[in-house]
Amino acid sequence: MRGEGREQRRVRDGAADGRGGPEVEGAADGQGAPDGEGPVEVAAQAPAPARAQADAEPEVVDAEDSVDRHIARWRHKAPFDERVEGIVTRIQMLTKHVAQVKGRALAEVGLQAFEFDTLHRLASRGEPYRATPSELAAELMVSPAGITGRLHTLEEAGSIRRIRGTDDRRRVDVELTEPGRARWMAAMTLLDRAERTMVGPLDETDQDVLIALLKRMLLRVENTR
Repeated sequence: MRGEGREQRRVRDGAADGRGGPEVEGAADGQGAPDGEGPVEVAAQAPAPARAQADAEPEVVDAEDSVDRHIARWRHKAPFDERVEGIVTRIQMLTKHVAQVKGRALAEVGLQAFEFDTLHRLASRGEPYRATPSELAAELMVSPAGITGRLHTLEEAGSIRRIRGTDDRRRVDVELTEPGRARWMAAMTLLDRAERTMVGPLDETDQDVLIALLKRMLLRVENTR
């Protein structure tokens, strides 16, 4: 990996032409990956803010990121393959970034995670966006009591309504309301925008290659359970 000398030169060169060093979450307050962490357990660090026109700027392929520094810190201290460590740790950090983005998007539209997940299940069914409470409980892997509480909260907010069956009055369907669908759509729009920004440095060919590689990895995991 790159040594401190190269890092210092890169920071100095960036300062000379008006660019700062990489923005890493925790850098400003002295926080970073805890020294006690082992490989693959590096702390989540948010990537630098997305560039306004990522596709119009030159790609920096040899810039040092936080995972490079993580690997350098653990070199010769634990048994691990550096290539594998680089892949897995970057996947972990990107996953944590997506979770953080989702949290911010939901907060912006006034949804809690469990509310979004429930609305998401209803929206995925297409019109008329209905399901029974037991179907939702099974899909969301929550208890009957848990789904009852969720539905009560969503109904009070006007995001869903419960409808009695016409043929069987014992049957209750949960239906996504127009305001509920609008809130779900607002959250989805924010998530889509953030995900496009994250993938922005890759052109369509790169994206297709990455999709194929990740699919091969996922198939290996899914077929060995």
